[in-house]
Amino acid sequence: MKVTKINLREYLKKYFGFSKFKGLQEDAIESLIEGNNTFVVMPTGGGKSLIYQLPALILDGTAIVVSPLIALMKNQVDAIRGISSDYGIAHVLNSSLNKGEVARVKSDIENGITKLLYVAPESLTKEENIEFLKKQKISFFAIDEAHCISEWGHDFRPEYRNLRNIIHKIGNFPIVGLTATATQKVQEDILKNLGISDAKTFKASFNRPNLFYEVRPKTSEVEKDIIRFINNYKGESGIIYCLSRKKVEEIAQILQVNGIKAVPYHAGLDAKTRARHQDMFLMEDIDVVVATIAFGMGIDKPDVRFVIHHDIPKSLESYYQETGRAGRDGGVGYCLAYYSYKDIEKLEKFLSGKPVAEQEIGNALLQEVVAYAETSMSRRKFLLHYFGEEFDEVNGEGADMDDNVRNPKKRTEAMDEVKMLLEVVKNTKEEYRSKEIINTLIGKENALLISHKTHQQKIFGVGKNKDEKHWMALIRQVIVAGLLKKEIEQYGVLKLSEKGKQFIKEPHSFLMTEDHVYSEENDANIVSIQKGAGSTVDEELMGLLKDLRKSVAKKLGVPPFVVFQDPSLEDMTLKYPVDLKELANVHGVGDGKAKKFGKEFVNLIANYVKEHDIVRPDDLIVKSTGVNSGLKLYIIQNTDKKLPLADIAHSKGLEMPELVKVMEQIIYSGTKINIDYCIDELLDEDQQEEILEYFMEADSDKIQLALDEFDGDYDDEELRLMRIKFISEVAN
Repeated sequence: MKVTKINLREYLKKYFGFSKFKGLQEDAIESLIEGNNTFVVMPTGGGKSLIYQLPALILDGTAIVVSPLIALMKNQVDAIRGISSDYGIAHVLNSSLNKGEVARVKSDIENGITKLLYVAPESLTKEENIEFLKKQKISFFAIDEAHCISEWGHDFRPEYRNLRNIIHKIGNFPIVGLTATATQKVQEDILKNLGISDAKTFKASFNRPNLFYEVRPKTSEVEKDIIRFINNYKGESGIIYCLSRKKVEEIAQILQVNGIKAVPYHAGLDAKTRARHQDMFLMEDIDVVVATIAFGMGIDKPDVRFVIHHDIPKSLESYYQETGRAGRDGGVGYCLAYYSYKDIEKLEKFLSGKPVAEQEIGNALLQEVVAYAETSMSRRKFLLHYFGEEFDEVNGEGADMDDNVRNPKKRTEAMDEVKMLLEVVKNTKEEYRSKEIINTLIGKENALLISHKTHQQKIFGVGKNKDEKHWMALIRQVIVAGLLKKEIEQYGVLKLSEKGKQFIKEPHSFLMTEDHVYSEENDANIVSIQKGAGSTVDEELMGLLKDLRKSVAKKLGVPPFVVFQDPSLEDMTLKYPVDLKELANVHGVGDGKAKKFGKEFVNLIANYVKEHDIVRPDDLIVKSTGVNSGLKLYIIQNTDKKLPLADIAHSKGLEMPELVKVMEQIIYSGTKINIDYCIDELLDEDQQEEILEYFMEADSDKIQLALDEFDGDYDDEELRLMRIKFISEVAN
């Protein structure tokens, strides 16, 4: 079957409602449709599932998707059924089905109805299933979470090892392997173990530009800080990761007591409770799941707005995977991690009982996490470098989306202190752990120092002008810089590296990074980042659409995002479609979804438009919420030059209200504009203060509400210009 690129885009629009592919999707799909073995390495949220879903819908026969995760299979089957009027288009075949359900699945496959069959590897090994599939028309095999095949992968499953033999027993079909794991070793293992060394490989960038990364010091106030943070995300979905079950229960309880709809999730809960809590999250009955890392692999929820790490994870790969569960719909996701070196020491202690080889690997991974947490460079650059990818921290996509770039840490010269620290390690014969080294530096006696007579040496107390916290931070940074290393055999003992010995002989500049001090003011930043990607959506209509989506989803027993994702609802609030044809042109909808779910939505919008007397955009198909970048640049440059707004509008052939509208789009997309010079001509200081005070305390920034409040004191244009000033100063 010959499928051209044009065809592919038509199919994409028809089935999924998207007008263009993301990244490498199109090329990978083309490779699979042409019958090639294909290998896809794509980060979480990059759109891997579409690579096998679209070809399965296009090609003759049934595609077999092997996945280790029952929950993920169920979500994907629900989503595929959501775009078709035929319930049997997608099925699951696993141990959760009874005999009658298995018979229905097999009947739909035999009758050519089923395009996607999701199976667990264990189900595929059953002889009766192998015999059945041998007789069916199979289009291809997709191996999802393919890193499970490798012992070097972070989620190795022995049952994956036999997949190649089973597939060959069933027949000779194209195979597509898909993974979000980046290490070269794992990739080589997958190709070898699946027997697809000839596969066409597609490796996407691991940059997730819509994710904001932040690391905060973990203090005794951490729970209060988390509650403050979540209160900025009312009604939004989020995940909090903890390393222990006990901490999961504790945090979930604290959140509940503070009025946040949260549930715990960990392996200690029975399967029924885990499934119920997961469903509550998917169906939006609760907002936050507090979990151990057992949660999330099977979650295909696109609108997770934040991921919090209460405890820092054991490796950067785990951190990347877990933060990757945020913002999969393309909206902004906030990734906040709390970091305390005590947590690292706990993890090191845990490793100390393991075999030496395992300790070495574990400690190396932990040092990478420490380096990431303590770095003052762009966190995105650091992460991507870890995965072997270069990043331009000035012009790269998402370059300003981390705390170090937005709020650079202060760095101070510490050459003399580093030399002092290294000499203390040397003069105490490299026998002490961090604690003893610090006690020696600040002159604090304890039994161990007394037994070694360290308290009688000249070096005792040489660093007492700085406190314990300062020396601890310096030790960590010196370890990251490779001047000191921790002994593996004797847990935690500090040793000089060759680099460290050289530093004592020839000291050179060493810039020590100071920790950020976090307070409630920082939470203002959360709101600005969350809204920073914003378009001017109709919030009132958005609320109504979300409520309708929830009730439709409840009736059908599917998660709300299966009906329509958030970006689709946002697009509806910009385009106001009032019939199914118009709805099909909304982002991410398409004909299938419009017919299946659309009627109630277009009715609601039509009534809303009538009641609110809304003038709808003339051309629903080409309407764009973005601002032409040339015009945007022109406006920013000329407001910087303090050119009168009337002149800027005139030179671009715009009416004044049109110029104001474009400026609003600019500031709502997160860019500052300074128009003080023209506001000062219109309004005096007291008037400006009165309007700014209003916007600061208002529940909404809608101009009509402001006009009502001031009852004719100010006109539409004055209020709009003041709103531009307000958003520019407060949010951007």
